[in-house]
Amino acid sequence: MASEKILFISEGKSLIIHALQRNLTKNGYELIPCPLDVEALHAHEHDAELILMYLNGEEDSKTDALIYLKDLCTEKNKLLILLGNPADIASVEESIPAPIISAVFERPVDTNALLERLAYLSDVNATQDRLKHILIVDDDETFLKTVKNWLSRQYRVTIVTSGAQALMYVADNQPDLVLLDYEMPVTSGPQVLEMLRSEPKTAKIPVIFLTGKGDRDSVFQVLALKPEGYILKSSGRDKLVESVGAFFTKQLYDQLHD
Repeated sequence: MASEKILFISEGKSLIIHALQRNLTKNGYELIPCPLDVEALHAHEHDAELILMYLNGEEDSKTDALIYLKDLCTEKNKLLILLGNPADIASVEESIPAPIISAVFERPVDTNALLERLAYLSDVNATQDRLKHILIVDDDETFLKTVKNWLSRQYRVTIVTSGAQALMYVADNQPDLVLLDYEMPVTSGPQVLEMLRSEPKTAKIPVIFLTGKGDRDSVFQVLALKPEGYILKSSGRDKLVESVGAFFTKQLYDQLHD
């Protein structure tokens, strides 16, 4: 039984809204009523991670509130679901771009489909809330410790100094991301990636290569192995942290819109 709180944005009352609220409550969701108003949204911005907005066609007159809601979703990682007819949904998407919206349901709403989507989004949100685990693999211990220090403020970080140690580690652990040195002695980065991809248990672990070469031929050689990306070792702290953050942001977007 779900126990998530939902910020329920709607204007007025109707039998349809009442029936929807009753079904959600029956399935364990706690609904927090909220009008589409900047002050109300601000007052409730910490109350729930899921936001359900029932459209009535008057949203285009409340541009300030829609923009505030857009900022709330992007800055606070709120998950927004729209319920309405196609014209109303299209109108809201003029202020809140479609990629920011986690799901859209046209009226009449299929309650079972909505419940399934809410459960899925709750699971994704719970996964996102936990501290991401990154495994860094590099034979340069100084670089390894430096990158760990850069990332440890935001992530749970494990470091190993060889490809063999990395393979032993993932046999019993499932990191959310592997930052893998491309050039290592004995077992190189490409060899580690190949072995990860060959085992069902580790095939889907995301890998981003760390490489010291940024020339065109070297980059093409790295990307030909189809990792999730690459980061130049010379990038520096800000660029590396930004690249890792961008990967997890894209991963979340792909999950929400799968």
